[in-house]
Amino acid sequence: MVAGAPALPEVSGIVVYGGIMNVDMTDEYPFLETEREYVRAALTAGVPYLGICLGGQMLARALDHPVYAAGVREIGFNALHPTPAASEDPLMSVFEDGDLVFHWHEDTFDLPEDATLLATGDLVRTQAFRYGETAWGTQFHLEVDRAEIDLWLKTAGDDGVRAWGSTREELEAQTDRFIDAHEDRARELFRRFWGVVRGGG
Repeated sequence: MVAGAPALPEVSGIVVYGGIMNVDMTDEYPFLETEREYVRAALTAGVPYLGICLGGQMLARALDHPVYAAGVREIGFNALHPTPAASEDPLMSVFEDGDLVFHWHEDTFDLPEDATLLATGDLVRTQAFRYGETAWGTQFHLEVDRAEIDLWLKTAGDDGVRAWGSTREELEAQTDRFIDAHEDRARELFRRFWGVVRGGG
């Protein structure tokens, strides 16, 4: 069990967010290994799960799939391309082709066996998938709002953002243009996940 985490019988749903590390950096971040086991146990127990960026990578890793360098550092708002399966998905049907979602990652993973691909991207293919009926993983950051992006840019600093191939000014301009629609879709997706957690499907 993850230290401080409740026992699974007491849990109705799990959301795992992002982080700066790779899921296999267990020597430096020992909690990643225990978190992986917790996710595996949650899948076995049928506890609804939503993993975002590192959380999506954690879902893939919990299903014994490697997470590896994508070969590109994806940052900023990029187009999402839902698959035909997404149109019937309880969560990902909120997206239409070309909707812009926020990225900040350099790792990726292949689609696990028996999983359903729900969205692809132009730079990194696997952007969203579902495993079973109640577990989802995304590569993009659907959870961020304007304040969160501002905080990340401040934390990274100008040099840190440039190391990712962008500038603070460029990302701020993208945020001004796209954040309102991004936040609206995110609220709806979380509302739908809450419906799954409550058993509403």
